[in-house]
Amino acid sequence: MEQPVTSQLELPADVIALVPMRNVVLFPHVLMPITVGRVRSIATIEHALQSKAPIGIVLQKDAAVDNPGLEALCGTGTIANIVRHMTSDDKTHHVVCQGVERFHIEALIEGYPFLAARIKRIEESAPITTQTEALALQLRERAIEILSLLPGVPAELAHALQATRAPSDLADITASLLDTEVSEKQMLLETIDTEERLQKVLHILSRRIEVLRLSQEIGERTKEQMEDRERKYLLREQLKAIQKELGEDGDNDQEITQLDEAITKAGMPGDIEAQARKELHRLQRMPGASSEFSMLHTYLEWMTELPWRLPEEAPIDLNSARQILEADHFGLERIKQRIIEFLAVQKLKPHGRAPILCFVGPPGVGKTSLGQSIARALQRSFVRVSLGGVHDEAEMRGHRRTYVGAMPGNIVQGLRKAGARNCVMMLDEIDKMSASMQGDPSAALLEILDPEQNSTFRDNYLGVPFDLSRVIFIATANVIDNVPPPVRDRMEIIDLPGYTQEEKLQIALRYLVQRQSEANGLREEQCTLTPEALQSIVANYTREAGVRQFEREIGRVMRNVALRIAEGKQQQVRIDVNDLDAILGAEKFEHELALHTDLPGVATGLAWTPVGGDILFIEATRINGSGRLILTGQLGDVMKESAQAALTLVKARASDLNIPLALFDGVDVHMHVPAGAIPKDGPSAGVAMFIALASLFTNRPVRHDVAMTGEISLRGLVLPVGGVKEKILAAQRAGIQTVLLPARNQKDLRDVPEATRMAMQFVLLETADDAMQAALHQTANPMQAAGFKLV
Repeated sequence: MEQPVTSQLELPADVIALVPMRNVVLFPHVLMPITVGRVRSIATIEHALQSKAPIGIVLQKDAAVDNPGLEALCGTGTIANIVRHMTSDDKTHHVVCQGVERFHIEALIEGYPFLAARIKRIEESAPITTQTEALALQLRERAIEILSLLPGVPAELAHALQATRAPSDLADITASLLDTEVSEKQMLLETIDTEERLQKVLHILSRRIEVLRLSQEIGERTKEQMEDRERKYLLREQLKAIQKELGEDGDNDQEITQLDEAITKAGMPGDIEAQARKELHRLQRMPGASSEFSMLHTYLEWMTELPWRLPEEAPIDLNSARQILEADHFGLERIKQRIIEFLAVQKLKPHGRAPILCFVGPPGVGKTSLGQSIARALQRSFVRVSLGGVHDEAEMRGHRRTYVGAMPGNIVQGLRKAGARNCVMMLDEIDKMSASMQGDPSAALLEILDPEQNSTFRDNYLGVPFDLSRVIFIATANVIDNVPPPVRDRMEIIDLPGYTQEEKLQIALRYLVQRQSEANGLREEQCTLTPEALQSIVANYTREAGVRQFEREIGRVMRNVALRIAEGKQQQVRIDVNDLDAILGAEKFEHELALHTDLPGVATGLAWTPVGGDILFIEATRINGSGRLILTGQLGDVMKESAQAALTLVKARASDLNIPLALFDGVDVHMHVPAGAIPKDGPSAGVAMFIALASLFTNRPVRHDVAMTGEISLRGLVLPVGGVKEKILAAQRAGIQTVLLPARNQKDLRDVPEATRMAMQFVLLETADDAMQAALHQTANPMQAAGFKLV
């Protein structure tokens, strides 16, 4: 901010530039350093230095006001001369001022770059009486006495008080030395009568002398009676005596009593309760205004509110648990069976070490709701701890109490929220944690999830062990590969790959339609969504592994219906397939690949993503060049190596495929995977790349209704891959009829829903020849033979 121009400004005789001060009162005849940082106050200092004029020091009523007006200033201030001036590196001005005389503000004057006021000087011309001299003599003696009670006071200060003869000057100088509230100092400044001011200063001074004398007497009396084992009580006795004299004792007795009762009721183990009572005794000795008091009080509240006692556990009813799982979730038979087995073990061995279940799958497949169902089946409280974005180890273990704002970690906070030591705790998004300079939070999970260690889990904030062995931990993740191997080793992985279109339809009919109707204020009879309309939403408006976007689209339909009913246009609405275009817009996805024709060099592959399976097209063409392999489409290192291996295999088997070797001379092969903005990597595209290249060089088109997955070796063997179920479901959603799989992945077909297995055809591949026979047409493309090039 630019400094205001203050040069060549002349003020009238009764106008003075002001410096409003926060918590500082300057008395006449007193030297005092002040610091100035506000723009208008700096302008006042610069004006005074240039014009050799005095300034007015006045106290603000409210220290929080940056630009005080007349109502925010005290009416009486002190005219001062600047003795010394210095500016620091941060543009702050440091000034030493000497008070001259009092003044009274009559009005503020506008038009200056600084705060200016019309003032009336206050002259002290009262005669010195015998009473005044007696009060001054008494004040001087008391001031010298209090200086003797204070340690480290320079002797020059006492000589200065002895040399001050004028009663008014003595009162002002003594008042400036008092350790008292700024409001009392302003009151003394506003006291014009010398005799009255002497009496007030003498009264304040006498009160401070009594406190200091009493403190000295307590120290001497205690020292006489004290032995070595009593030395640690010295400060405590002094504090009690001072608080009693000031009337400040007993303010925290009620809080201490409440904490004492809470510790008794908390049911802590003996050694931990002893530690808590030790801290309570420390708290009892602290003054309430101490910063450590509030910190220790908060710590004891945390200790008393944690669920130390193990509540009585309700017996597990497996039939009821089955009914809860069936009512909450459709499908997922294998997962439900594993959960029932988990509950059966808990029933037979209640105090055994339960395994840590980790649900892995795309968003929207019901991982969190499965944990809630387990809690309902066990009749225990459920708490969710979100670990997404956690990068500080203290988020798991808590902060040490030496830090300002310290608090326990997420685990202890979750236990306090659940209110039970045997709760079901969902560690959500466990794969989203990351290490940073604050430590690795996943390393803290090793102790939390290890049944051998978590019975003595130690939070840094609590500083005492807490038993987590009765907590049932359930983790969720989208990609298990992002979880560190030591953490993964402590969990049992349960995959939730996604739902078929038929399963999504049943989920909508059973849960989603009713839930969205209630969310949008509709009764069941007011809106009817036909199964055909729901099937169209699944096929044409969503393409996901879960049902989250599906539910959003149903919500859009419900809001449209709610608008019609609210406007009174209709009382009952039936939504069919033909109504979706007007509500949801044009179809976002194609149900079939009808627009894709059989073309040489274009193969359909299957991929796995964190949100489920997906299909991808691999395009290959050849152009004149020097024999290079050009790869585009944001391919990772693994896919680049697969492409190189596929091209090498095609060249190695050129004679078997009836490909003239001259066809490779002077030719660059360009392989492209569309959607280039999306990075792609993984060891499952080798077969699709080989088929695309073989189709290109043999001029045999690839069947457009065939998708494939698998890796190849240089011997032509088809190697197994992962994510088979997700890829098959993605192929079904895209309208693929035939899927080529590695023969060694046949066992994974058991995980595919029966309806999907019946609707699709699967070809098991042992070698690359099997893939060519199933994917390529037997005859060449006549257009290509006539010289047509796919570019």
